[in-house]
Amino acid sequence: MPETLRREILETALQVRNLLKDLQTLGVEEVPLVDIPEILPPCAPGEVGMDRGGEGSCRQETLEEIRAELEDCRRCSLCKGRRNLVFGVGDPHSRVVFVGEAPGREEDEKGEPFVGEAGRLLDRILFAMGLRREEVYICNVIKCRPPGNRDPGPEEIEACEPYLKRQLAAIRPQLIVTLGRFAAQSLLRDGSPIGRLRGTWREYEGIPLMPTYHPAYLLRNPVGKREAWEDMKQVMTRLREGEGGE
Repeated sequence: MPETLRREILETALQVRNLLKDLQTLGVEEVPLVDIPEILPPCAPGEVGMDRGGEGSCRQETLEEIRAELEDCRRCSLCKGRRNLVFGVGDPHSRVVFVGEAPGREEDEKGEPFVGEAGRLLDRILFAMGLRREEVYICNVIKCRPPGNRDPGPEEIEACEPYLKRQLAAIRPQLIVTLGRFAAQSLLRDGSPIGRLRGTWREYEGIPLMPTYHPAYLLRNPVGKREAWEDMKQVMTRLREGEGGE
């Protein structure tokens, strides 16, 4: 045994002996053992975690854990051209999650979703709903920018969508709002035009989902803003109903 290690062990033993002597002087005759709780593994999406009594076989995964796993992601070819991973921003306990399609140039540069002109329009929509960006969670189906802002391919969705499912499992929102054709079609597995999908409640991972137009589309086609607002009014109604049930 190395001399330094032997000395450290002896010093620790001496400290423990002195502590026990002090406890004995104070009249403490027995030191109860404290159970150290086992660190449970994260729950898979859809898996039930701990109950109210703290019992269970898994725990709720955190957004920080998911992001750390994705930080140097090489699961598809999009990693070759990205500048930054665009994971998501907002309240990790938000009641509503807004899901876009994929990062654009400005998002790729900053590492944050919806930061350009479309993001500023989304902020105004949230303000009209009585919400702030910090009170919701905003992310994309795909976390890396596709070249030329093209639609992601099936293999890229397959590589990235499991992390969206894990984000939703960590947040546990009451509602999802998809922004744009690609996000709605990808999550709903429905190739119908966004004009047909929007305005009708659907479900994803057991969570009510409202498809609506992407803010970038609304910038090009302002006539769609009235329909988008009708969609958001439905979302607001659901959120108010959720408040009443709490």
